[in-house]
Amino acid sequence: AKCRDKIMQRFFDIIFSGLALIALVPFLLPILLILRFTGEGEVFYVQERVGRSGKLFGLLKFATMVKNSENMGSGDITVKNDPRVLPFGNFLRKTKLNELPQLINIFKGDISVVGPRPMTPKIYQHYSDEAQTTLNTIRPGLTGIGSIVFRDEERYLDGRDDPFTFYKESIIPYKSDLEIWYVKNKSITLYFILILLTAIAVISPNTPKWIDKSLSNLPPKPDFID
Repeated sequence: AKCRDKIMQRFFDIIFSGLALIALVPFLLPILLILRFTGEGEVFYVQERVGRSGKLFGLLKFATMVKNSENMGSGDITVKNDPRVLPFGNFLRKTKLNELPQLINIFKGDISVVGPRPMTPKIYQHYSDEAQTTLNTIRPGLTGIGSIVFRDEERYLDGRDDPFTFYKESIIPYKSDLEIWYVKNKSITLYFILILLTAIAVISPNTPKWIDKSLSNLPPKPDFID
C-alpha cells in the first residue's frame, strides 16, 4: 500500500503541476512583467533548500525581497512588516502567489504538492537528528500540515525581542512534530485532505476549525498557537 501511494502521489504531482502550469500561463505573464519593471527588476529568486535524502536543490519563487536579503535583518525568517519585502512582493507573499514557480519544482520531482516544507540549510541544522532522519525519507512539499498550521507564521514572530530565538525554541519543535506526524501517517487520502485544507486556508480565516475537524490525531498544540 505504501509503494502504491508513493507511485500515485508522484502521478498526481505530475498531472496537477503540468495542468496548473498550462492553465496559469495567462495569469503568470502579468506577474512576470510587473516584477521585471518594478522593484529591483528581478523576476525569479532561487533559494538553496534541503530536499529528499538531505540533498540540496534550488527552490524557485517569484522575487519578493531586496537582493541579498538572506544576509540582512532576520536572515532566513521573515517577520511581520519586514522592511526587506518589496511593495508588489508583499502582495505576492500575502496571497502566496510567490510560491507558484514551485510548480516547476514539482514537475521536475524536486518536491511534491504535499510534504514537509523544504528548509534552508541554516534552518535545517536546528532540527533534531530524529526529525532530519525522518523528513529526509520523502520529498518535501509545496504545502503540508506544517505550512497550513503556520500559514500566518509572521504573526507569531511579531513583537518578539528576538524573533529567531523564538522561532528556534518554540516554532521549530512543534513544526517538527507536525511534519514527523505527516511522514508517519502519509497516504494518498491524507495527500488530498491536505490539498483541500490548503485551499480552505487561502480563502477562510477559520482554518483551525477545519484542521481540527479533518485531522483528529495531530500532536498537541503549544500554548502560543490559537
